[in-house]
Amino acid sequence: MRRILLSIALALGLALGASACASPAEPRALDAGTVVIDVRTPAEFASGHLEGAVNLDVQSADFEARVAELDPAGSYFVYCRSGNRSGQAIDRMRALGFTDLTNGGSVEAASSSTGIAVITLP
Repeated sequence: MRRILLSIALALGLALGASACASPAEPRALDAGTVVIDVRTPAEFASGHLEGAVNLDVQSADFEARVAELDPAGSYFVYCRSGNRSGQAIDRMRALGFTDLTNGGSVEAASSSTGIAVITLP
C-alpha cells in the first residue's frame, strides 16, 4: 500500500511539474545596450519589426561590411522570420569576432520573449 501511494505521489508530482513547465515564460528585458538586429529583407522589416531594431539583411551583399561597423564586444539580439536566417547571421558574425549573440528566433518569438512591441513602417 505504501508503494502504491508513493507511486501515485511521484506520478502527480511529475504531472504537475510538467504542466508548470508548459506555461509561457515571462518576457525578459534585454540588457541595457543590447542591439536588436532584424536580419530579414527590407520589405519584411517594413511589414513588422521589433521597435528599435536595426535592419541588416543577412542575404544582402554588404552584410559583412555593415556588421563590421558594429562593436564586436557589444551585445546583440538577432531575429528573423523563423530563426533560420538569424542562426546564419550569428554564424557569420561569430566568424567576424562577435561573441555576445542571442538568436531570438522569429519576430513573434522575439517579441514574446523580450516584451518589445512589433511595429510597422508607415
